[in-house]
Amino acid sequence: MTPVIRAQGLVKDYGSTRALHGVDLDVQAGEVFGFLGPNGAGKSTTIRLLMDLLRPTAGTVEIFGTAPAAGGPGLRERIGYLPGELSFPARMSAGEYLAYLAALRGGRGRRRTGELAERLSLDLSRPLRALSKGNKQKVGLVQAFMHEPELLVLDEPTSGLDPLLQREFLHLAREAGAGGATVFLSSHMLQEVEEVAGRVAIIREGRVVDVDDVRALRARAGQQVLLRFAGPVSLAEFAELPGVEDAALDPSDGVTLSCLLRGDPMPLLTAAARHRVVRWQAEDRELEDLFLDFYRRPAGPTTADRPAPGPGAAHQEAVR
Repeated sequence: MTPVIRAQGLVKDYGSTRALHGVDLDVQAGEVFGFLGPNGAGKSTTIRLLMDLLRPTAGTVEIFGTAPAAGGPGLRERIGYLPGELSFPARMSAGEYLAYLAALRGGRGRRRTGELAERLSLDLSRPLRALSKGNKQKVGLVQAFMHEPELLVLDEPTSGLDPLLQREFLHLAREAGAGGATVFLSSHMLQEVEEVAGRVAIIREGRVVDVDDVRALRARAGQQVLLRFAGPVSLAEFAELPGVEDAALDPSDGVTLSCLLRGDPMPLLTAAARHRVVRWQAEDRELEDLFLDFYRRPAGPTTADRPAPGPGAAHQEAVR
């Protein structure tokens, strides 16, 4: 099947700054796909390329098998898009604005506007100019979901929402996926993506560093293990074992070993059994720990081939 979203070798330069370094993505029909990374990693730049709000320096993008620049209104009516930064006309109420968008879509979305506004506790009578950031985000969510698009592209969708409304958004995303829509969800909040996404891509400094099933990622997160022995042991005996990372002995006693264990525990258990173990403790790590692992590692070639960044706030905003 042709992917709903396909990006190959996406490169985006802002002057002397390279924001994206050859991003590849494939998102299949009906997936809820998480796109994870901290602010500045390249999420919004990637989404703007998908939506044809920016043009790539190199590489290609297809949505439903069509280049966004060539798709025109026929392609756009199949998409619900929530940008990372919202801009609304000042002289309309929320309800008038949403009615205007429904009219532009030939009436599509008018039926769901009230239902979505009620679910998100949005007062449609209030002027857009008077809305708080959270209420503007609600308007953005309603306009993205209201016409029941085939593809939802959502950039940091829970920004500014309180925890109850964040939960309601997750219900909306699940319902859209269950109804056959494809959801592309960008976030720096791993927990919310983990709850709804089947697969996630992790982007770091303009490169996709991992794409995997959420369950597989959780398994790879591993366990934090603590072993206490009856007498001193050698760190070298454990540090190079398969699946063992970050092994360390407590310098205050020489008998307490901590390590990160990924995969088969037998090599560690076998080595530990050569000694008298007086305590064993193992705790599953959170998926967020794995996510953070990618940002603790040295950047490697990412920094080696990046042109020197340009000065000023405009440069920082462009990369974001």
